[in-house]
Amino acid sequence: MAKKVKGKGSADISAVSSTEEKENEVIAEFEKHIYDLQQMLEISRSFCTTIELNPLVESILYIAMAQMRVTGAGIFVIDELNNDDGYVLSDHYSGIAIDPTIEYKIPVESKLVEFFTQSNNVFTLKELREYVPGCKDFDMLETLNPSLIVPLILKNRLNGILVMGERIYIDGMETAYTNYERDEIQTIASLASVAVHNASLIEQASTDMMTHLKLKFFFFNILEDKLDNAFAQNEKLSILMFDIDFFKKFNDTYGHACGDYVLQHVAKIIKDSIRDEDMACRYGGEEFTVMLCNTDVEGAYLVAERIRKRIEETVLVYENNEMHLTISGGISVFSVDENPVRSAKVLVDQADKALYVSKENGRNRISVADGEEIK
Repeated sequence: MAKKVKGKGSADISAVSSTEEKENEVIAEFEKHIYDLQQMLEISRSFCTTIELNPLVESILYIAMAQMRVTGAGIFVIDELNNDDGYVLSDHYSGIAIDPTIEYKIPVESKLVEFFTQSNNVFTLKELREYVPGCKDFDMLETLNPSLIVPLILKNRLNGILVMGERIYIDGMETAYTNYERDEIQTIASLASVAVHNASLIEQASTDMMTHLKLKFFFFNILEDKLDNAFAQNEKLSILMFDIDFFKKFNDTYGHACGDYVLQHVAKIIKDSIRDEDMACRYGGEEFTVMLCNTDVEGAYLVAERIRKRIEETVLVYENNEMHLTISGGISVFSVDENPVRSAKVLVDQADKALYVSKENGRNRISVADGEEIK
């Protein structure tokens, strides 16, 4: 009898132990779902608070890479400002090896785009080859060595294509995406698609269509935020103000189309001369403004001089007519100790006064403002 009772007790203990393990597994899974939901809320908040397209794409890439444990990622998006007829990778990638001889572009008329707009799912390249046979874009995509391809869909519109790179091996073993992970990256893609759509609308509404520089109102909104941040972080913030010298003569001599041509080339030189974190704006007419983040007066002067020299050395050809042009500039610098202005308008006005000094002193030069004093 004793042995029988002992065996029964062991069975009861074993059953209790098994029940506890199942309960612990359910609790652990429940806690993981709660954690993942909190992660999605943070990701959504991050996407919603980033209104500029380039920083947003960078944020999407890093989040996708971290969540899916991949070595790199890239996004194909349409360049709305250039009226592009396809989704381009451009410089929207991180950790992916790019072949410089290949044009990373997917035309809007591609079979792949049509398939994505009709299917709300994520795919491996192998799966796509089966679903969309004969598509010409697969050879290009294969050079990116993708582990997963994720369309960014919003209301049956394809806003982009997220390409996940190689997965990071765990314990030396490559792991396939689980259904849970596929659902997770698809949720991230849905959030990203809304954010990309909104950022694209803001990009178009805040950009001068002729020069592709930011408009004045948007520039001031961003400058106010940057000024507050510079004050809090005790950083320098520089403003450059430029004006094309004798611009009226181009319109009067060759017509307004020539004037537009000049504005476009000057804007491109300015934009190509600054960093991604800086911002260039068409202030109005032939005037341009540039914001240089975390930049002191010496750094600002180097940038302004580089722009001035590049424009001076440029020879433009319009309808077989060679044209030379110059530009005048002014600089103002926010500093907690030396120039603690809290108004974006005041800081820009200081640069404008310095610009006026350059024009009064012969043009084609850069002048610096020191608070309200010009030197």
